[in-house]
Amino acid sequence: MSGSAERERERLDGLRGVLVGPLPDIGRRFSAQIAAQVPHTALVIFTRECTGRPRKVAGDPRVVEKVTVAELDRLRTDIGPARADSSIVHRGTATLGGREHPVHAILDRTDTLLVVVPRGKPDIDAGLLAAQFAVVALGIQLQVRHASPAYLAESRAASAERARTVAELTAAHAATLETILATLRSPDLDDTRARATARESATSALIGLRTAVDQHREMAEEAVTTAFARLRGELRGLVPEGIAVEFVDPPVGGRGLPGEVAHAARAVVRGAVLGLVVQPDLSRVRVAWDCDGANLLIDVRDDGRGAVDLAELARQLRPRIETLGGTYASESTAGWGSRLSATLPLDHAESGEGSHALSVLGPREIEVLEHLVAGRRNRVIAERLQVSESTVKFHVAAVLRKLGVGTRGEAAALAAEAGVRAAH
Repeated sequence: MSGSAERERERLDGLRGVLVGPLPDIGRRFSAQIAAQVPHTALVIFTRECTGRPRKVAGDPRVVEKVTVAELDRLRTDIGPARADSSIVHRGTATLGGREHPVHAILDRTDTLLVVVPRGKPDIDAGLLAAQFAVVALGIQLQVRHASPAYLAESRAASAERARTVAELTAAHAATLETILATLRSPDLDDTRARATARESATSALIGLRTAVDQHREMAEEAVTTAFARLRGELRGLVPEGIAVEFVDPPVGGRGLPGEVAHAARAVVRGAVLGLVVQPDLSRVRVAWDCDGANLLIDVRDDGRGAVDLAELARQLRPRIETLGGTYASESTAGWGSRLSATLPLDHAESGEGSHALSVLGPREIEVLEHLVAGRRNRVIAERLQVSESTVKFHVAAVLRKLGVGTRGEAAALAAEAGVRAAH
């Protein structure tokens, strides 16, 4: 094997390693992958797909811990819009963490932004870097679109943390600014010009604060009508010809959907529809969303023979739904068809300390953990999952290691506290 071919193989193996592992750490893995090729002091990946933590970072904490979503959004706006057929490469300077830095930025066709702060003045192969980042950006998009329980748990925990922080900052700053305004409106102050200037400054700051909060809310939420329109597009290429899909639109003007709820809802409907359309003699599928103010209500029905494998569909769909505190139900009537329904709460319920730890578990490990919550032994779990007992032992060991516990009982207790339900 030639030297160039060997380097290409190593590069591909390295990219595989970048894609495997918890999504929040993908920035650190990609930074390590390109360190020799692109010497840098800091790296940031920014995507709107990940509503809970849209930034994946590595490197100098003076940059990565202080860079804001607004700064990254401004840089992407200056570079974009994203092209449908290729990446956009940008070299220049940008404000990151309140300071100007030289940057090499790439806006991928998935609308995902890579920002690298180079070390010195390296000779960077922009085309090669863009090609590698394209793989990483697509991997992020696929993980989010799949909406695994691990991703949803991490995203919901991050969204709740972010919402609390924004609320606390809003309350503190609003109270301060309102106090300033009240003082300046007092007739006891004689310097009219000083009062007018200070009043204008405080009013502008208060408006700016409210605007920033609105921008955070827009980043973390998706209008239900927009989410449903995206679902229409995603289903267009999944349903075989000859099967009609009837869409019942959600009400206009309702509450926005938290990002993880929107992603989970689309993933659930995609999985449900794909499970239904394999039936023979099926001619119609009906997809409906509704909102009752506190929940997103999902309803999927067909006009088939009622012969769908409901147990298999439940195994695929239930973990995503229950990770977000939702409920799932299904029924089939011979000769009349099948119905699948789910309820996803829009508000985050406080969960135990284990909820964030669960974000490091893979889909199969979550399934095994659900059986541990049910108190089942390895042999029974192996029969339920249709795998070997040694495979179950491997997954159980991984679960204990990742959760930082020593026994199956501790893992089950931690999971139950975080809201994981026992597998049926």
